[in-house]
Amino acid sequence: MISKGKMGLCALLLVGVSAQAGVTLNSARVGAVDVAALEKFYETAFGMQEVQKIGTMEVMLNFGDSVATAKANPGAQLVIMHRDSDEQKDTMAHVIFNVTDMTATVAAITAAGGKMDRAPFVFGTTGVTIGLGVDPAGNHFEMLQQPKR
Repeated sequence: MISKGKMGLCALLLVGVSAQAGVTLNSARVGAVDVAALEKFYETAFGMQEVQKIGTMEVMLNFGDSVATAKANPGAQLVIMHRDSDEQKDTMAHVIFNVTDMTATVAAITAAGGKMDRAPFVFGTTGVTIGLGVDPAGNHFEMLQQPKR
């Protein structure tokens, strides 16, 4: 198991690595018993919009001020897929968000029903603030706030 400190370091190292030609992130997937409730959490906590739905089993979200701008966003999507249990033993963050205001984002997360695994902290001497949280369905996520320049 990777410690939370090493997990943050891994995320920082990945941020600085350029992708192989033609390879980009398509999406990140999390699961929930109640897909609609978890969709509401990510919309409320992170401002995401629904861009596609496959029945009641799967929904895709992306960032945008409206559904139209989220659908036009070429960035990677968050996919929420139905699973039979929210009792997860995996504590590895599967979704990593960039944020510009960690304090406001943490407030939005807790107001939307999520919780923080660890209070945000500055990683070493990098100036990068890392926050580790859990959504209402038990999925772990990480947030990175770059230092102000």
